[in-house]
Amino acid sequence: MSSATGHASPDSGQRFNRGWIVLIIAFLVMAFGFALRNSFSVFYPAIVEDLGWSRGDTAAMFSLSILVYGLLSPAVGSLADRFKPQLVVALGITILGGGFALCGFGSQQWHFYLLFGVVVAFGVSMVGITPLAAIVTPWFTRNRGLVFAVLAAGFGMSLVAASAAQYLISTYGWQNAYFIAGLSFIIVMVPLVLLFIRRPSRGHTRPAAGAAGETAAARSGQDATTGWHSTDWTLGRALKTHQFWMLWVAGFCQIGVAEKIAIAHLVYFFRDVGYSPMAAATIYSVFGVVFVIGNLASSVSDRLGRERVYLPACILGTASVGLLFVMRDASQPWLAYVFAVCFGFGIGVLPPVLFATIADLFHGKSYGAIQGMLVLGISTGGAISPWLSGHLFDVTGSYTPMLFILVGALAVCGLLVCLARPSKLSPVRSHREG
Repeated sequence: MSSATGHASPDSGQRFNRGWIVLIIAFLVMAFGFALRNSFSVFYPAIVEDLGWSRGDTAAMFSLSILVYGLLSPAVGSLADRFKPQLVVALGITILGGGFALCGFGSQQWHFYLLFGVVVAFGVSMVGITPLAAIVTPWFTRNRGLVFAVLAAGFGMSLVAASAAQYLISTYGWQNAYFIAGLSFIIVMVPLVLLFIRRPSRGHTRPAAGAAGETAAARSGQDATTGWHSTDWTLGRALKTHQFWMLWVAGFCQIGVAEKIAIAHLVYFFRDVGYSPMAAATIYSVFGVVFVIGNLASSVSDRLGRERVYLPACILGTASVGLLFVMRDASQPWLAYVFAVCFGFGIGVLPPVLFATIADLFHGKSYGAIQGMLVLGISTGGAISPWLSGHLFDVTGSYTPMLFILVGALAVCGLLVCLARPSKLSPVRSHREG
């Protein structure tokens, strides 16, 4: 028989174990799924050199992929709630891996716009943060910052795969590398998802007592059924708050502009400076490793508050971009690695804190749709920034305009999250047990 509180029952222990298994599989899906999309950074120079296209036109396929991903995210956010999540994610893996593999047969720009820009993006939307968060968060009603840190670390691990992608390209050619990577993703991940991805029964969700951002008044016993905390958040209600739009623009600038520019162009930047393709990919992989460390470190926002962690990370990321302004050649490799470490940690902290803030303020039955709308903002920025950076390089012959965009984007998102003041609002709690 379970205890009076229900917290010590065998079922509670089983729920705990299953929740962590679901989170681990979601981490792997994020890591391998986004490794395919983010490997664009190392395929990008190979395609430009082999097919003779401009950087702007080639980067447009990455921008299109992010735009399509964002446009689909609000709708995809509800699929995992309406259908068996394991089937939704497995289908997304198949579409993503299949579209990626077919890129190896591409020879015209429209081939890549269709396959990478549309088909791959459709698959990514079905295995991305929106559906996975909707699947995982019901298992964890406390420490949402930690959950989003693990999911974001999956995305961060995708950046580490740059060296592996460069190895495949150097060994087998970029066409065969596309095919090998896409097919391997399907073979490895579909069985794992079908076996282990599940949603909890409705009776298993518990109040998120002690969640980050809870006001001192609420902790001292003030009735939490009034004001912000009592609102039954829908997408429409969220859209009427200035807090949501501040966070939307912050996501646009932070993940959509700064992060996507880094993913698309850093390898090319280091190659232009004078590093070999493998050395440039290695620096990028160091950036990815430290990005993961930043993702995990972001979980301290559960204790310190969201903006108290977010703003210092923005400052660190902004300051580290200054190192790229003074980098003229490959004669001081330590400078590149210092940048990779500082920039990777700074912007690695940011995404899980932003997503956890949305979960704090707007958690509820419509959370998937609300998060999907945030992802649409992120993708809008991501649709513009990689292409714009490539186009500005084609026009000026320099990545200096891109660096100014990076600095501006990070400064804006830090200011907006502080102005939203999420720690001053009571987070919306999960459904209480009957």
